[in-house]
Amino acid sequence: MKKNIFACLSISVAISASVSGQSKFNGIDANMGNIFRLSDAKTRSISPENFNGAKGKGGMAAEGTGKEAARDLGKGWKISPCVVIKAKTTFTVAEIEGPGSIQHIWMTPTGVWRNSILRFYWDDEASPSVEVPVGDFFGMGWGQYSPLQSLAVCVNPGSAFNCYWPMPFKKKCRITMENIDETEMVLYYQVDYILTELPSDAAYFHAQFRRTNPLPYKSDYTLVDGIRGRGQYVGTYIALGVHGNGWWGEGEIKFFMDGDTDYPTICGTGTEDYFCGSYDFDTRKKNAAGVEVSEFTEFSTPYSGLHQVIRGDGHYDVSQRFGMYRWHIKDPIRFEKDLKVTIQALGWRSGGRYLPLQDDIASTVFWYQTEPHNPFPALPGKDALEVN
Repeated sequence: MKKNIFACLSISVAISASVSGQSKFNGIDANMGNIFRLSDAKTRSISPENFNGAKGKGGMAAEGTGKEAARDLGKGWKISPCVVIKAKTTFTVAEIEGPGSIQHIWMTPTGVWRNSILRFYWDDEASPSVEVPVGDFFGMGWGQYSPLQSLAVCVNPGSAFNCYWPMPFKKKCRITMENIDETEMVLYYQVDYILTELPSDAAYFHAQFRRTNPLPYKSDYTLVDGIRGRGQYVGTYIALGVHGNGWWGEGEIKFFMDGDTDYPTICGTGTEDYFCGSYDFDTRKKNAAGVEVSEFTEFSTPYSGLHQVIRGDGHYDVSQRFGMYRWHIKDPIRFEKDLKVTIQALGWRSGGRYLPLQDDIASTVFWYQTEPHNPFPALPGKDALEVN
């Protein structure tokens, strides 16, 4: 085994430490404290300027989307900065022979983000371990930019999508982007990774998308089920579209693990509580007239946030829409055999009673587990993915 492998698996060894069950690594606090330690890992990067990440082969393109702009400069001057993915086609973003680990992914896709589907395959598997529309994977399920600053995902001005989840693989990694739209799209991207031996307990990264619109009355929303194997649940992103008036977040999240049936081992106390907020995410302020008002307050932290609040314009876009995330980096939900996760949609009705809601809920959940994994439910079609 190569030395100091955990120093190489992510920008924040806190993630690796949480996976290994340790709060420190070699006696050093695990956030940036060991970044000075040397490693035998080989750093590589895939982009349109180096499609296979080969050493010493970047910037050599003679053809590409920037050829015309560089016509006076020649080779080495941004000849191939991006790719065009034609309608109804799939593009291979990266194909890597392992062992190794993805450290960082940056991309900025054009077009409708729900119509670009990211898939990750580990070790020649036929069924993807990640299958998510690109916007939802990066916490942008409503197709609109909103700043998001966290340890695992950052979305920066200009719709710059960044992912820092460590993704180890033993034999091979393949990443694809399918354009299910009727028109072509442009993709700028970079996949930064290392080639190195892995510890024996390295699990595989998974992410799954679901959407229900509207949620049937008196039904729990299933974030994920059918997980079989050993692993840890590490994150939840929800894009919630409210179909009525009033507060929408009284519902409880529930983690059914390792044989739980009717009742879960972990039960939350409310939606905003699970996403590390409280009291409706409200902040009381005085408006221009000096009247105290209460309103949703966006926030984005390393581990949780209500980073997107779309209030509606009073015309055609009348619905309130919300984006929120919760990363279990410091507190992964560990399971030995199986896992199912649900969340309720609850508001208030007359007489101080709960009101089961029928909202638009889309989710992306993230976890690590041993392979093989159960095949995912079929991804919704283009019309069922559409933001409307």
